[in-house]
Amino acid sequence: MPSRPVTDQQVQRYMHYRQQLPQAIAAAKAGMSERTARKFERDPQLPSQRKVPRHWRTRLDPLAGLWDEVVVPLLEANPGLRAVTIFEELQDSCGAERVPDAVRRTLERRVRGWRARHGPDQEVFFPQEHPPGRMGLSDFTDAGELGVTVAGMPLDHRLYHFRLAASGWEHAEIVLGGESFTALAEGLQNALWRLGGAPSEHRTDSLSAAFRNLAIDQQADLTERYEALCRHYSMRPSRNNRGEAHENGTIEAAHAHLKRRLEQALERRGSRDFDHLADYRRFVAHVVDRHNARRRSRVVAEVTVLRPLPVRRTTDFTELTVAVTRNATITVDKVLYSVPSRLIGHRLRVHLYDDRLEGFLGSDRVAQLPRVRALGSRRPQVIDYHHVIASLRRKPQALRHLAYREALFPRAEYRRAWQAIDGALPETSACRLMVGLLDLAARGACEAVLAQRLTVLLDAGQLPDLARLTSDLAPTAPTAVLIPIDPPDLAAYDSLLGHAGRMAVPV
Repeated sequence: MPSRPVTDQQVQRYMHYRQQLPQAIAAAKAGMSERTARKFERDPQLPSQRKVPRHWRTRLDPLAGLWDEVVVPLLEANPGLRAVTIFEELQDSCGAERVPDAVRRTLERRVRGWRARHGPDQEVFFPQEHPPGRMGLSDFTDAGELGVTVAGMPLDHRLYHFRLAASGWEHAEIVLGGESFTALAEGLQNALWRLGGAPSEHRTDSLSAAFRNLAIDQQADLTERYEALCRHYSMRPSRNNRGEAHENGTIEAAHAHLKRRLEQALERRGSRDFDHLADYRRFVAHVVDRHNARRRSRVVAEVTVLRPLPVRRTTDFTELTVAVTRNATITVDKVLYSVPSRLIGHRLRVHLYDDRLEGFLGSDRVAQLPRVRALGSRRPQVIDYHHVIASLRRKPQALRHLAYREALFPRAEYRRAWQAIDGALPETSACRLMVGLLDLAARGACEAVLAQRLTVLLDAGQLPDLARLTSDLAPTAPTAVLIPIDPPDLAAYDSLLGHAGRMAVPV
């Protein structure tokens, strides 16, 4: 029976043994016959070097009459056609009997070879060197796939992501709105001040998301503000070309790694629900800090060559001027907010951040409100009952047809209480009782406790008794306690002065 062909390794092993052993023993150790060994001693070429290239086919070509006549003209006319598209075209025109499914792999292999020899030039990706301190990159990434909830409600959010190209140091924070200059400016400055220095160049994408739906003059204004932001930190701004995400590959690829680390941390946590948004912010910061700690040596080396930070931060908000209406409300970005009634008639400078609004009267901050965004035609209302309860206490009947009544109630328990009270009592009594409950929650700082008491009463089919709740929850005025103080004995002062005179030493 014919033996298996001798391999290159066997011949090399034989030559090694032959330097010290007889031919027969060296051949046996190499796993070949002595006759074969003599053949390789006469011609030391390896078996792979003895093979003669085969230029003929051993079976019929399944694409004969189709490759040169049909496939090649298709590829020359449309170089972007996929092999599977050409295969389906051949089956449609020639039938499955002429072009069976088994031919698909042959066609794909031949199309790949044709493109390597005759196809168009492909785009070349040039690897870049990133010396320490040269470049930092910013970008946003959608984090909805993480499935995070806050107090049981899904959190629609993005992540602002900053990264140093050389050391890989990262900073990430939660963005509740879309991609905007405000979110970019606030996130970038938080990253730089946490890092303790600034790179010489800051790279972003084309910022098309931040400019979407803006007029030309507004886009120019945002461009100037972004350039001013980079100038404040002595960074040269740069952008990748529109639609060329690979030009930001240093951070685009890091998005997937960051979200995978967050996904795994959520799995280890055992729950994707957080009691408060602040808890989720701390969770993200902890995951990022753990990753940065593994790169400590490279980060320390890069921090030493970063540019020093300026004395203070620069603007990281959008500034608006709004008037406080006689309803104690302001409208910002199509959302109605309440403010303290003492501000009625004034004009406030509003600093609009990604997650909050800060209202200023002169240099004094007089209001801070959580930011809410309008979606479509819906115009949200953000009302704090503390702002209007004093006036509402004097005019309780205004509650019945109040335009923002539903937004006035701080919790669902209060809305449920109003429905029960309004259905059981006359209009005047119902309004007075509901306003009294809101006033009790404000004066007694017992909003959560009162909500629990209301739930218990309503579940039992009872209406709340305002007098009893007030006696239980309202703060009581402290009573003055008289402490008798005896008048001092003046003779004691005389004796003290006399004692001091005896101890005096004349000069």
